[in-house]
Amino acid sequence: MAITVGQPAPDFTLHENPQTRHSLSDYRGKNVVLAFFPGAFTGVCTTEMCTLSDRIDQFESMNAVVLGITVDPPFSQGAWKAANNVNYTFLSDYNREVVNAYDVALPGLAGMEGYVAAKRAVTIVDGDGVVRYHWVADSPANEPDYEAVQAAVAAL
Repeated sequence: MAITVGQPAPDFTLHENPQTRHSLSDYRGKNVVLAFFPGAFTGVCTTEMCTLSDRIDQFESMNAVVLGITVDPPFSQGAWKAANNVNYTFLSDYNREVVNAYDVALPGLAGMEGYVAAKRAVTIVDGDGVVRYHWVADSPANEPDYEAVQAAVAAL
């Protein structure tokens, strides 16, 4: 399923940790930045997630939350988040349901046949649950245009 700007965002429920789950619909009334990334403990992903963390006050001032989403299990995400002092929520899509629903599944990352990760992508959903911005990297090595992401949130 392709994600289309102007259409409702697919709802989902994912684990932050084994006891805590978050649904996209929990954030109605807020702008949501979904930051999909290939994997914890990797260079470009660390740079991206830390850059978003450094800007979290700016996002919050625009009535926005950032949710990092990867297929990594919540245990490793939690360790990576703590090691990097990231100050927003990471969600585990270990079943790959959300990366498929948002058309950001990345099969064969690093030549690992059969392994499906998340592409590097940013989707912004407004407070009514409508997709307002959707960017997908051509390569896992490409970071998003952080200024464009913030401008898209500011425009909501």
